[in-house]
Amino acid sequence: MPAVAVFCASSEAIDERYSVLAAEVGFALAHRGWSLVSGGGAISSMGAVARAARAGGAHTIGVIPQALVDMEVADHGSDELIVTADMRERKGEMDRRADAFLALPGGIGTLEELLEVWAARSLQMHSKPIVILDPWGDYQGLRELFSTLSGGGFLRPDVQAIAIWTRSADEAMLAIEQAWAHEEQSTAQQPTAAEFLEAEL
Repeated sequence: MPAVAVFCASSEAIDERYSVLAAEVGFALAHRGWSLVSGGGAISSMGAVARAARAGGAHTIGVIPQALVDMEVADHGSDELIVTADMRERKGEMDRRADAFLALPGGIGTLEELLEVWAARSLQMHSKPIVILDPWGDYQGLRELFSTLSGGGFLRPDVQAIAIWTRSADEAMLAIEQAWAHEEQSTAQQPTAAEFLEAEL
């Protein structure tokens, strides 16, 4: 079954609506029969998305550095809890296990995860969908920054278009489904090696 990595907040200082949003995402993933790859935390949005996904019957994979396990914030209810040596290994494991990436409002860790997969996609290191769920405009400043960088020539015009912006959990799920379908269609239309050679003759 396909798996979606969800990048989201672990701060307990944020408004409750963000955990509610994360729970909506967890239930939506489960409803579609998808697995969840999360940062392996049991608190805030990170814990909410995992608990809701499990409640809906989804398989959940938590990936967390040992340092955070030592701080007793790990989601021990995960169907799979993978403990890594550090943050870099954690991101690599999450990336490897995911078929798509979904970013919810979050802090500097969420931004780092989002920008890393965004940069890798811009360099054609992967073709996995990147979707941003931003109902309340928390990432408006990020959109404006990308526009400024693009206008200054620091970003190719197509880089901004890599991420798909959505405002609800259902809209985010639909965006992922459509991106997968588009990728399958593009792959199917690529010529085989034999067809390519025949065309060259």
